[in-house]
Amino acid sequence: MTVKMILGCIVALLALVNPVQKVLIVTSLQERFSLKELRYISIKSTITAALILVFFLFLGELTFSYVFHVELYSFQITCGAVLMYNGLSGLLKGFFLKVDEHIKLADLTTVPIAIPMIAGPATITAAVTFPVQYGREITIVSILIALAVNLFCMLQARRIGNFLIKYNFMNPLIRIIGLIVATIGLQMIFDGISLFIKSLS
Repeated sequence: MTVKMILGCIVALLALVNPVQKVLIVTSLQERFSLKELRYISIKSTITAALILVFFLFLGELTFSYVFHVELYSFQITCGAVLMYNGLSGLLKGFFLKVDEHIKLADLTTVPIAIPMIAGPATITAAVTFPVQYGREITIVSILIALAVNLFCMLQARRIGNFLIKYNFMNPLIRIIGLIVATIGLQMIFDGISLFIKSLS
């Protein structure tokens, strides 16, 4: 039962982290940054995202309820809207991330790569809510495994991206992933609304 729960939690988090999207993002940056810089971006952003998710896992509900007086359903609806916007950007515009030419490398690893691209609305919500369903220990292990898989994909993004570009898969894949991300965002909005309605009864 524990193995099944761990696998279920890992798969759910992998779907939310969305390594394919990160491969597309890193590939889009390879014209501006060297291979060494891309490795730095991948590793630093993953570490930052891990710290953010662990923070929300332990203190997220406390922070929302007692510090900001924000209910979980409000967070879900807002984050769902952000995620949906991000997905629609990929679907309609053909890119997830447009980098300002003056942005510093250190800033890029934190915003927008670490947050909201890796530790985004969906994964933060999962970090807050999954411990109730799976338990805190399983959630922590699953987060670390999902981020490790995502990091591996980011480090291999150059090879994967070149293959996709060579066979003209890049643009269609961006649109498909954009549709999936937008759909996940919409589902989060519906889940938040459903939770709000239940809170009224």
